[in-house]
Amino acid sequence: MFKITPVDRAQQTQIQHRIDNKTKPIGALGQLETIAMQMGLVWGADQVQINRPQMLIFAADHGIANSGVSVVGSEVTAQMLQNFVQGGAAINVFCKQVGLDLEVIDCGIIQPLSNEPSIINSRLGGGTGAIHKRAAMTLGAVKQGFAMADDLIERHHQNGTNLIALGEMGIGNTSSASAIMAAVLDISPADCVGRGTGINAQTLKRKQMLVEQALLLHHSELTDPYSILACVGGFEIVQMTGAMLAAAQRNMLVVVDGFIASVAALLAVKIDANVRDFLIFSHQSEEKGHQLLLSHLGAVPLLNLGLRLGEGSGAALAFPLLYAAANFYNDMASFEEANVESVLLDD
Repeated sequence: MFKITPVDRAQQTQIQHRIDNKTKPIGALGQLETIAMQMGLVWGADQVQINRPQMLIFAADHGIANSGVSVVGSEVTAQMLQNFVQGGAAINVFCKQVGLDLEVIDCGIIQPLSNEPSIINSRLGGGTGAIHKRAAMTLGAVKQGFAMADDLIERHHQNGTNLIALGEMGIGNTSSASAIMAAVLDISPADCVGRGTGINAQTLKRKQMLVEQALLLHHSELTDPYSILACVGGFEIVQMTGAMLAAAQRNMLVVVDGFIASVAALLAVKIDANVRDFLIFSHQSEEKGHQLLLSHLGAVPLLNLGLRLGEGSGAALAFPLLYAAANFYNDMASFEEANVESVLLDD
């Protein structure tokens, strides 16, 4: 479905020369230089410009949430979507702070908010199947979710957006994400399952047991990213994965939030390794497994603030750093322009 062109590495020497020739010691701006390089490779060496950035929050419910894996029930998913629409959530505050537009996508919550026209209808159903008892969805639903995500990203691309940030909302989705991670990396669920909404030790043990049960139930079918999504995925994880693939196809950069979004990134990279060049990892969350996941993806996150909220919060908080990377690349003087001897800054 997606055809992703690798970035043009022929530009790398030119971009690196421009970065190194700024009035600073080589490498002195650390990860900002890495991000500037990534922007230059994707958008072109002459000028990097963040255009009409968009925060997209994908929401869905999970059948496993009815089996006691969270401190709250699935009704909270719809309640939080209402909160997003009313502007009362952390992500609303952080997006407003950095001037970032926010869009909420209903990928399949149990009770749709039909009285909220601002919520994008991208529903694949009313919650997934309980993954420890049955498949989360059909392969057809996975393909439909990818097509919906492609349409969504195309709309924003047509509006001039060249950078999107991805967040999520869905009670039970850390269980699904943990199962996906364990299946893709072929590791123990014990290395993936974390406390999610802040569950106690007893609930954590139950959550791990149910994820293990899900992986055993579907073991013979966990053969590729599409089947893994069908067996143990979530509607919002499907569409985040599709959104990353669709954005990379259109030379759009993607700011990845926390654990759930990073699992979607893992799937996208598994489908097409070229996607990795278009991903910026905003932060390392407190969710168990995220550090291991980032390491597997070769990602150095911009922030480590002890966050475990989701909903795109870490991605929004990283935006001032993204603007700083673009602005120093575009506007910071070179040694020649400033009439500064570069040898003076070698130390």
